[in-house]
Amino acid sequence: MLFTRKVLPVLCCLCLSGSVLASGVLDPNRPMVASADVIPVHEGPLGMVDVAPYGGVFPLTAIINKANHNVQNVKVTVLGKGEKGIPISYDVGPQAINTHDGIPVFGLYPDYVNKVKVDWTEEGKKQTYTWSIYAAPVSLPSTTGQTAVLPTVEPVKVDSSLKNRLYLFNHITGMPRAGHIMHVAGGAANWDYTGINWISDTNGDVRGYMNIDKFRNQDDITRFGSMMSFHQVNDGNLIFGQGQRYFKYDFLGRVISDKRLPKGFIDFSHAITETPKGTYLLRVAKENYPLNGKYTINTVRDHILEVDQNGDTVDYWDLPKILDPYRDDVILAMDQGAVCLSVDAEHSGQVMTKEQLAKQPFGDIAGSGPGRNWAHVNSVSYDPRDDSIIISSRHQSAIIKIGRDKKVKWILSDPSGWKGELAKKVLKPVDSNGKPLTCEAHHCDGGFDWTWTQHTGWLVPSKSTGGKTVVTAFDNGDARGMEQPAMPSMKYSRGVEYQIDEKNMTVSQMWEYGKERGFDWYSAITSVTEYRPETKTMFMYSATAGMSGTKPIVSVLDEVKDGTQDVMLELKVHSNRAGMLGYRALIIDPEQMFKNKAR
Repeated sequence: MLFTRKVLPVLCCLCLSGSVLASGVLDPNRPMVASADVIPVHEGPLGMVDVAPYGGVFPLTAIINKANHNVQNVKVTVLGKGEKGIPISYDVGPQAINTHDGIPVFGLYPDYVNKVKVDWTEEGKKQTYTWSIYAAPVSLPSTTGQTAVLPTVEPVKVDSSLKNRLYLFNHITGMPRAGHIMHVAGGAANWDYTGINWISDTNGDVRGYMNIDKFRNQDDITRFGSMMSFHQVNDGNLIFGQGQRYFKYDFLGRVISDKRLPKGFIDFSHAITETPKGTYLLRVAKENYPLNGKYTINTVRDHILEVDQNGDTVDYWDLPKILDPYRDDVILAMDQGAVCLSVDAEHSGQVMTKEQLAKQPFGDIAGSGPGRNWAHVNSVSYDPRDDSIIISSRHQSAIIKIGRDKKVKWILSDPSGWKGELAKKVLKPVDSNGKPLTCEAHHCDGGFDWTWTQHTGWLVPSKSTGGKTVVTAFDNGDARGMEQPAMPSMKYSRGVEYQIDEKNMTVSQMWEYGKERGFDWYSAITSVTEYRPETKTMFMYSATAGMSGTKPIVSVLDEVKDGTQDVMLELKVHSNRAGMLGYRALIIDPEQMFKNKAR
């Protein structure tokens, strides 16, 4: 509760003058400063509750101020809503308490009086109290055709072992005036979508969201772009990027880092990751890139940048020089109606001819050569064993490992179109016993298949042992076999896992999921596959399943028992408007948020 004290000017003077006794000694019971502020009345044994702290970046959070109390051994539980509500419970370390000058509360229900139980120790005595904390309704930008403030998450199956999962959904939608400022030399700065990012429990209840207005300014080129590539890193905090900037925040909305890309680099999207050294790898582009001694252009999605904690450039990978930017086999076979988030239903199923490709202008379009979207790198991961990076290039349908020396170590791809030294780096498919497989006309026997226009070609560190390298990917499946099928309904996507023998330059397919689900599970663009060692599950988000361009999509999230087809959890995410696209989802662990791991 709050009440306001109104103080008349005359009374202010009396109060101030009355603070000094006739003897000239200060009266400790009288205020030295007159005030007309709102006086907070706190509930419970500690201080006031600050809902939506740090400017409301994460509105469904709070801080219970410690008010100089020495609280220790803190455990917070946001009780579930109703009989079937799912509680969120986590420990809070001393550094987090000191950082926030109180107890952090995460996972409030919107438009609801939440019950938040806190257990702690003070002066050697165990204490317990349950606060009542109201959180306001979700407030996000809206546009024509929208049916709700957020997409709806529908639980289909939830195994009890995964009941307490929390998922952060990263969806993207177009808004008026998006991308109206751009680089004069092309590039991808006008690739500007509004991020709709929220956290759901396995009941489908909203337990957090980001206030996108705190990040976007349509009149400032450094403050718009598509917000993408969320990761909860080892210290429990959140990294992501947007256009010309990259960020690190905690889950209460406190900014830890907000930096511009270093000079010479532009147009972040799709991928940021943290290395064990504390550096960041970002997928960016290069500004004012010389081309054939004739032009200076901005490249598109074809540079990997490494920066340190200060934002200084540590290193970068110039992919037009490392790879072959004129390999066009995949681009000529791709569906021109769905190129990343550029969806055009009128061109669905159409492919580009060599003649059309030769006439493509510079800019953010699928095309051949620097200055066009020839690579479309959508993920990067780091292999500390040999200080290398692993990238996923959608428009080459390739997962590629590149060393610190900028030399290609291997290429996981259909061999078509690779030339010279790069052709020698293409991995040879083998079965589980190491026997070579027969591959003809872009197809292999033994059930093996390459990835086609894939996303998230990620290293699996926990499985990459004994000289073997394991990677997972979401195989979107467009241009599968370097062609478009007779019917669109013949397309399918897969989560897939490969084991690579780098010494013998071979690859075997260990597992796949999704092929049998057919077109209903097909995502032409975006999406993610990730192995989760703590539950031994494969986490997948078919983020644009059912995309047609004319009606809202229904994305599908699955966790499948490792090495099997056993679905342990499935959620369907019903979009709230046509034109909104799912990009990725990720698992959020509240136990890691406030444990004070070393930064």
